Amino acid sequence: MPYVTSVLELMELLRGSPDERRLRTAALLRRSHPFDKELQLAGLLHDIGRLLRLSDGTVTVGVAAEAVRPLLGERVARLVRLSAAPFDTGAGAGAEAEAVATLCHARDSAGAADLDAGVLEDWRPLLELVAAGACRVGPARNALDPPP
Repeated sequence: MPYVTSVLELMELLRGSPDERRLRTAALLRRSHPFDKELQLAGLLHDIGRLLRLSDGTVTVGVAAEAVRPLLGERVARLVRLSAAPFDTGAGAGAEAEAVATLCHARDSAGAADLDAGVLEDWRPLLELVAAGACRVGPARNALDPPP
């Protein structure tokens, strides 16, 4: 299974397939949910499955989600997986189902959005923060605590 092991590797993968819609989806989520950094990154990565291939050439949503899990955490991976299959019963209810619906709406709206989505490099600092565990949703941590 392919894994993305660093922010640099992820950036190279995304650069290899520039996609304005990916940037617009993330930008829409940044505007509508400015404090949910993981949701924003899931919007940036929602179609990463197209960029990843197994040795036999196949790609699955599960593989795409698993590829980013070690780097960006459980929530980003689940949002990537569930946004590709929004009617999957794994979305559950409550906040996670709402986040998936929000991501899907942003993805669907991105094609018609008339906004300056910036460039991929704008997302590097946020990718690095989330990869370091600094923006993960969950119990509050002391800044001196080691990352989970």
